Amino acid sequence: MARAMRFIGITGGVGAGKSEILGYIRKHYKCEIYLADEVAHLVKQPGTKAYEALLGLLGRDVTGADGQIDKARMADRIFGDPALLAQVNGIIHPAVKEFLLERLEQAKASGWAELFFVEAALLIEGGYLALVDEMWYVYADEAVRRERLGRSRGYSQEKISRIMSSQLTEERFRESCDFVIDNSRALSDSYRQIDERLQGYARMP
Repeated sequence: MARAMRFIGITGGVGAGKSEILGYIRKHYKCEIYLADEVAHLVKQPGTKAYEALLGLLGRDVTGADGQIDKARMADRIFGDPALLAQVNGIIHPAVKEFLLERLEQAKASGWAELFFVEAALLIEGGYLALVDEMWYVYADEAVRRERLGRSRGYSQEKISRIMSSQLTEERFRESCDFVIDNSRALSDSYRQIDERLQGYARMP
């Protein structure tokens, strides 16, 4: 008897190591994985409903010579205008959810994947708790996150503090999620936690 596909959200603060976690899952499980930031780019492509809606809102001069929406131009238009930002998010976020739910149904119909993941730092704020079967929180100690961000991205401590202060608290992440991966130590320890969690409803290929 085939296992029912699980729709799992993966979230966590900046520098927690979500990419490494997803890399392991992608390599070792029959799954489909979508990053919400990448999907947000896809739903803004020329010809989509979101593309036309954004041009109607922001003006056609936010596009580049290739017809694509220019990220910098859009950011300049939105900067300092919370009401306009809310309108832009009101176009993009529903389009991302619609895209993901369509892909989820296609994945279920294909019968190959046992797991369907979506990753974003803002899944909880975006209302995904009502969509997923379970939400995972990738946690790492603040000192570990700061070291990673300084080393891998070259962020200053001031910039790291600013980003962290804009995200949910650890307490909010923990109370909203069904499973916590402690990614503060060796990756092998994180992988063990994933395997134990998925043992009941997924097979490693």
